[in-house]
Amino acid sequence: MTDKKTLILGLGNEILSDDGIGPKLIKDLSRMLIEPGLHFEASSCGGLEIMEYISDFERVVFIDAIRTRNGNPGEVYYFIPSDFRETSNLSNLHDVNFLTALRLGKFLEMDLPSDLHIIAVEIIEDMTFSEELTPALNKKYPQVLVEVLDIIRRIINT
Repeated sequence: MTDKKTLILGLGNEILSDDGIGPKLIKDLSRMLIEPGLHFEASSCGGLEIMEYISDFERVVFIDAIRTRNGNPGEVYYFIPSDFRETSNLSNLHDVNFLTALRLGKFLEMDLPSDLHIIAVEIIEDMTFSEELTPALNKKYPQVLVEVLDIIRRIINT
């Protein structure tokens, strides 16, 4: 059971195929994890805009899509800011990257959480307009959901 005010933030665009994995997971997780102090949000923003979402929370768990050179669809990665790898929405080409935004927020003395976690799901397609996941990722979705749920439970119980 969590004693911290925690935000689970799913990032991605629900009409860009696999990029919508974060918001899709948020919908399911919000029905599965019902605990005081847990808040669920979905957003398609990145960079500096994220700072507004996370201010005033003690802990944030980001869920985002990632595309790596040799990744397998549905593979789940876990990072903290010190070992952060760029994900689809936390590294927006039209804005500052996530770590720069965090440094700026601290410089501006924003009330930002120090307990940050990033869960990234390997995707295939994020440039095609579709409200559906690609067949390969959709097939792995139940397994991804269980794995992400397990990671979040470990985070909130620490």
